[in-house]
Amino acid sequence: MAADASSSAAFAAIDAKSPRRARTHLERAVTFAGLSGDSETQYHVWNCLAMTACQREDFTEGAAAAGVMKGASIARRDPLYLSLAHMRNARALARMNQTSDTLRALSTSEKVYARAEGKQRPAWLAFYDQSEVDGLAADIWFQLGDYGRAEAFFHRTLAGIRPDLVRNRALYVSHLALAQAHQGELEMACATGVNAYELLPKGSGSKRTTDALKKVRGVLAASGTRAPEVTHWIERSQLWS
Repeated sequence: MAADASSSAAFAAIDAKSPRRARTHLERAVTFAGLSGDSETQYHVWNCLAMTACQREDFTEGAAAAGVMKGASIARRDPLYLSLAHMRNARALARMNQTSDTLRALSTSEKVYARAEGKQRPAWLAFYDQSEVDGLAADIWFQLGDYGRAEAFFHRTLAGIRPDLVRNRALYVSHLALAQAHQGELEMACATGVNAYELLPKGSGSKRTTDALKKVRGVLAASGTRAPEVTHWIERSQLWS
């Protein structure tokens, strides 16, 4: 119970892009999880550690945390846990520009996910469905520089994402805008970016989405375009973060 509470607090810090605060919560969670001896609880903590490490841009540690996730007994028993572990590994490897290993891990994650049964699991894992698999895959393709394929996967995840996952939808829409901006689809990126901001619940503390929109603004500004709707969007979006 204490480990899960600390992990949940850590995720809130991750969403707010406060890796130092997340790390503090996770250090407590690791201790509690170790004392519990429960594989699922330990896996939950290492999942948060993998996310926090990548947020701090310590991708080696992120891959190491994913390795612990893969070796957890719960991952050996349940393909859904194993799939998420391989996905976390793929994301860390992509940030280290290890393309072959990234694609291998991504493929394994997708194949293992297809074997997962729709049984009851802890509430914290409810986010990891087919739309999330597609969304995380989109992020990986984006990191590898294949913005067109990333955009296609972002559209897939947005078509299937659950209505209650509003913050996740806002986050993925912001990343879709970034993929469009990188392909030179500037006006489309502006429209998508507005959609992302309007979806984001006010006061949600989700800095991941506003940071993604800041990156969109950077790409648009670097393009040098004088198109009125783009320059207006750049000015307007400065108020969002």
